[in-house]
Amino acid sequence: MAEKTGVKVRESSGYIVFKWFNTAIMILVCVVTLYPFLYLVAQSFSSEEAITLGKVNLIPIGFNIETYKSVFAKGEFVHSYKNTVVYSVLGTILSLVFSCCMAYPLSKKELKGYKILTKFVIFTMYFGGGLIPNYVLMMKLHLVNKVAGFIIPSLLSTYYIILMKSFFSETPHELEEAGELDGLSPIGIFVRIVLPLSMPIIATMILFNAVGYWNNWYNAFLYLDKKEMWPVAYYLKTVISGASTSADPGEASAEKMQIAANIKSCSMVLMALPIICVYPFISKYYVEGMMLGGVKE
Repeated sequence: MAEKTGVKVRESSGYIVFKWFNTAIMILVCVVTLYPFLYLVAQSFSSEEAITLGKVNLIPIGFNIETYKSVFAKGEFVHSYKNTVVYSVLGTILSLVFSCCMAYPLSKKELKGYKILTKFVIFTMYFGGGLIPNYVLMMKLHLVNKVAGFIIPSLLSTYYIILMKSFFSETPHELEEAGELDGLSPIGIFVRIVLPLSMPIIATMILFNAVGYWNNWYNAFLYLDKKEMWPVAYYLKTVISGASTSADPGEASAEKMQIAANIKSCSMVLMALPIICVYPFISKYYVEGMMLGGVKE
């Protein structure tokens, strides 16, 4: 309105101070966030001697790519990376489908047993069966050393379901009534009306689940004994552990010593890079989904 009337709004001194203070805080947060990653990248391309002497900061010293060559030269790494892609894509899709199918009915207070079902879902957030019962259950279901054994334990998250439930409850009820008048079934209303309006929360859940499955090594540690089924997170964990506990330095070549010094940085960079590349494309939906999907009950 001020622009149309030609009136220039003068900002108060307090607001100007707030803007500068807010800008400084955001710059500080960016620096604190980016510095560790840039430091890891510099370390992963630096020589073992420079890392040992503490010379590496944000610029690689004694540039080398021997660690990356060694990692990519091993077929196990590439195979584990493929496994992780499969697990992440399949797990994210299944998790999203099951979470939506559970969260949408719970967003309807007219659902029979609404209060009991909601309390039961929340109950699972605080109480679990424990490690040994879960492992025995997986054994009884013959899911050990199976793809399902890696995906199913992390398939549903109570927090994600509650977040989606809160978002679905904000969908205008009039649109659903209009779809019902047009002859749509409840499933048709959900698929053709509710889901297209829920892209922010869906994008948020895709990010959460993809990151969760991508970084998950614990399920592989528990349920995957076969090395050819390991995800890259667990494979790199074993490589790092082997490098960190290398026995006699005299038996290790210079290349192995170098790999042992910066393999941690290399592995962290390789693990984080795909997520960093994907996040900018869905960050807008992520922020919107978190703001609109907050728990309001």
